Amino acid sequence: MPGSIHAHVVDGTRLKIEVVSDQGARLALTGDIVDVEPTVEDGDVLAQNPALLSNLWAYAKSWYEARTTSYSDALGAADAASQKAALKLAEENKKSAQKRADAYAKVAQWIADVADDVSPYQPKDGWCSSCFAKTEHRKSNRPAGQLPVYVCQSCGSPTLPCVAPGCENMAVRERGALRVPQYCAEHRHDIPGFEKAAQRSFGELHDYEDFLTYEKPDLSKAAKIAAFGAVGLAAVTPMAALIAAPAIGGAIGSLSMFGGLTGAAATSHGLALLGGGSLAAGGLGMAGGTAVVTAVGAAVGGTLGASVSNAYVREDKSFRIELLRPGKGGVPVVVANGFLTEGEQEKWGGWKNIVDARYPDSPVYRVRWGAKELKDFGAMGIGLAGKAGGAAAVKGAAAVANKAGAKLFGSTFAPAFIASDLAKNPWHVAKSRADKTGVIVGDLLARTDAESYVLVGHSLGARVMAVAAEALGTRTGPPRIQAAHLLGAAIGAKSNWGALTAGVEEAVYGYHSTHDAVLKYVYKVAQAGQNAAGLTGFAPADHKLVNVDVSDHVSTHFEYQGNVQLV
Repeated sequence: MPGSIHAHVVDGTRLKIEVVSDQGARLALTGDIVDVEPTVEDGDVLAQNPALLSNLWAYAKSWYEARTTSYSDALGAADAASQKAALKLAEENKKSAQKRADAYAKVAQWIADVADDVSPYQPKDGWCSSCFAKTEHRKSNRPAGQLPVYVCQSCGSPTLPCVAPGCENMAVRERGALRVPQYCAEHRHDIPGFEKAAQRSFGELHDYEDFLTYEKPDLSKAAKIAAFGAVGLAAVTPMAALIAAPAIGGAIGSLSMFGGLTGAAATSHGLALLGGGSLAAGGLGMAGGTAVVTAVGAAVGGTLGASVSNAYVREDKSFRIELLRPGKGGVPVVVANGFLTEGEQEKWGGWKNIVDARYPDSPVYRVRWGAKELKDFGAMGIGLAGKAGGAAAVKGAAAVANKAGAKLFGSTFAPAFIASDLAKNPWHVAKSRADKTGVIVGDLLARTDAESYVLVGHSLGARVMAVAAEALGTRTGPPRIQAAHLLGAAIGAKSNWGALTAGVEEAVYGYHSTHDAVLKYVYKVAQAGQNAAGLTGFAPADHKLVNVDVSDHVSTHFEYQGNVQLV
């Protein structure tokens, strides 16, 4: 008999979701949309499978989001450009949620079909490419003629032996016929190595490259190339990517910092987004994974964090962390540039004087990131000044802090910012890259021997550092953040900032200028009318989130480093 999956609203925001396997096993869950984990109403053997519970609950939340996306905020926008952008974003969010729901449903159905009847005899022991645990895998009693499939007894994901010669690890098992040979996470280069991924410390921050060096060859590369020639690379392992998300739960906490999502929308994305939430597939991109890792403290500095960081580093070839100076015993300082400043060739990127004045004895590191995304975003300004170039055009327009300037920004940038394909929206892509980079930085900092760090960033670089601080704030123990200095932060001004300040000992300092036209106009159009913290300050502020008004010293988005003194 064919399996089935259904969801419906019980009352208000309370959901019920049910899956039936192809052999008749049933699992029913209930819960409120904001619940981290659902309640098992009925399930027997299927209720013992964490991967099924996670993906089924993620399906329910995405299904609910697709049906409750509101357009009311968009209709109340201040101007036509902002309203159009907000309406477009709401529509894309609705479509994205439905695509995620469809993907989760397929994965949940597949897990249910293989998990309802497994044999305790002749199990296989090996590292699991889904949860990265060394554990037992039991064979599923599938109908005659079907390819074998095992079930990980740690996370519940479908697996099968890696085909690499002599390898005893287990690969993720997709549904249906296998288009390409299935390799484990080590031989796919999803992680540097199973044992290395579990390594809690690699020493100093500049030792990170050794940590990310692969221990085994990438045997899946040739298979991927062959598959691309036949069906396209994006179609090779979409379900495997979803299945491979370890089943830690369906919650990711507040997403307001990452995309303006709160409430039901903020908690609707499960851990499957770590692998399967690409923009092309209808997900939030790796920003979804960013939020997941940030919300799950065990992931930061652990095997899951290593997997995500490894994926991001492979995706961003420009990422690196440079030691600018060794220091004389002070707390290490990490700096990050942002929009139109990250590409600066000068070694310090404009940070030397401002950092020397506040932290003269500290070792200093610079995070290089997002070269392509930031360049593409800057190139949007070319239409304003022809051959003068994107950077010069935007810098010039940023000085026009008046109604004419606002109109110019709206008519020039709005069309690109409300692109129907979020994957081609330059602001969305650059912002997503900043979020990803923040997770990488947070995960790598968590693996060092340092007791604390000071984080300093400008514009989207400030966003990078805010995400890194949130990631570290989800775990206990060192390293902590002594202080974070966010200059002209390209982050929404209003939110619940508890996650940002949770891991900070002194305070997060937000330096803002009311004269910052890039944030006043470009950011506002891109974010459908939302104000940036770098323009108005963070709200609400408290003793650990301190706003520093530098309007008297900073008249453009590009004057912070030269005109501001760190508190």
